[in-house]
Amino acid sequence: MPNDFAIFAAGPVTLAIVGCGQRGRGYAAYTLQEPTLCKLVAIAEPRLQTRQTMRETYSLDKNLVFETYEDLLKASADKLQTTGKRFADAVIITVQDHLHAEVALAFAAQGYHILCEKPMGTTVEACVKVEAAVKKAGVIFGIGHVLRYSPYTKAMTEVIRDGKLGPLINVVHIEPVGYWHFAHSYVRGNWARESESSFSLMTKSSHDIDLICHYLYPDGPTRVSSFGSLQHFRKANKPAEAGEAQRCLDCAYEPNCAYSAKKVYLDPLTQGKTGGKTHILVDVLPDIENITDALKTGPYGRRLVLDPDAYRQVVNLEFSNGATVSFTMVAHTKLVCERQTRLHFAYGEIVGDMNTFTVTDFRTGESTQHAPKNEGGHGGGDLGLFHAFVEAVRTGRQEVLGMDVTEVLRSHLTVFAAEKSRREGVVVDCVAFEKEAREQFGQPAGRKRLELYY
Repeated sequence: MPNDFAIFAAGPVTLAIVGCGQRGRGYAAYTLQEPTLCKLVAIAEPRLQTRQTMRETYSLDKNLVFETYEDLLKASADKLQTTGKRFADAVIITVQDHLHAEVALAFAAQGYHILCEKPMGTTVEACVKVEAAVKKAGVIFGIGHVLRYSPYTKAMTEVIRDGKLGPLINVVHIEPVGYWHFAHSYVRGNWARESESSFSLMTKSSHDIDLICHYLYPDGPTRVSSFGSLQHFRKANKPAEAGEAQRCLDCAYEPNCAYSAKKVYLDPLTQGKTGGKTHILVDVLPDIENITDALKTGPYGRRLVLDPDAYRQVVNLEFSNGATVSFTMVAHTKLVCERQTRLHFAYGEIVGDMNTFTVTDFRTGESTQHAPKNEGGHGGGDLGLFHAFVEAVRTGRQEVLGMDVTEVLRSHLTVFAAEKSRREGVVVDCVAFEKEAREQFGQPAGRKRLELYY
């Protein structure tokens, strides 16, 4: 662990987690690894079994285990009124996307520091309101753009910022979502319907748009165009052999289907493999019996049909310094989130794959490979973000996170602008888009550059 987290004289930062799914449990686990830095003291989680498991694992006071975030919020308000203290220093928001802004607004009003999973909101209005609430409360705000915080990204950013290759002129970035991963999360899973979550560019690739903005900071995007559609996961493409089957386990075409739920979830268990995504299907330890039942009755066993959205999309950006960007998100690939990036400078280039990157200097002809030590989720980005947030709360310094809520809002607005371009077939002026959003929802624009902590 970095030396700047070694001394924690003020005691551990206390945390409440709202939503104890995969992401919430992941952040909670870090509190056991670093008990002198942070401590989980309260949770809100609707699933009974998960609440009980979390309470036992983290030795939580039974009075600080809540079913809903509203219950936690009310109890916290009562405590504030009677003692002037909150249950915790900060709240980690890891509920479903459409609830992010609602929960963030509520806890910001009580003065909690906030670490929110991306996106900060699923509408432009919600995002603008979160920015206003965070600024009004004066609290630390972190967002789940974990790619910024991996050793890989930090090392690449250092090369970009030192300026030895000259100005960054062009970026080509690809996110290969992965064929089965897209089917798991964005066809069968919690992000299957835009009406219940958000559009796929926001739910999956706001990471990438933010990372591109981070590389080119402090210059911002000025124009965006985008193209993309959904072609494969439609009723018209249902194989004739599937007949009227609504579930994979009842489908005659299943053995030949690349997206078979049986192949993704059940077959690995029969082979003694317990990894992958099976733990998401059930609230207990996965086994052949309960996973089979989940495929018969739950959403992960259903046939593949989507609401009209995009599973492959191209985003073209122009930045205020004249730099151009091409970003592609695609589902149909065996690679799973193994992003590929090419950065073109005046005097060199960087080519990377999220594990290693090669820096070439055109003037000397020399190429140097960098292989940062990436460990943990998102190449170490999950842990990097968590550490940065805890340190920011401990010291009261937003700059430790290397961004503020306004920068988060701007990268989100870029994503919304790209989606507007895709749907309406127009080139969108990003500056005008932000101005209109702020005028409509009542928040004036303002720029402030933060010195990067890392």
